[in-house]
Amino acid sequence: MTGIVLVMWAIWGFLAVVMAGLYVYRSSLTRDEDDQVILDDSFDNVKNAQAAIMEKVGKVQPFVRVNMWLLVAMTVVIVAYYILDIVNQFK
Repeated sequence: MTGIVLVMWAIWGFLAVVMAGLYVYRSSLTRDEDDQVILDDSFDNVKNAQAAIMEKVGKVQPFVRVNMWLLVAMTVVIVAYYILDIVNQFK
């Protein structure tokens, strides 16, 4: 393998590990989230706790989106490189 291929796969691997870490972190945040909507005023503390969870998830979400697009872009670069390599071998 040439140096560029190793660099491409290293970048892709790093982005994949970061994505997995972000998904695990987001999953740990939403573990305590309730699926019910509480309408009674006596449960304001539960509403506040749920709002805090969603605020934390909201802060993580942009990083998840950016990393996902970077991972997709790197995947396209790798696929394009191998397609170009195949085309060049048949010339």
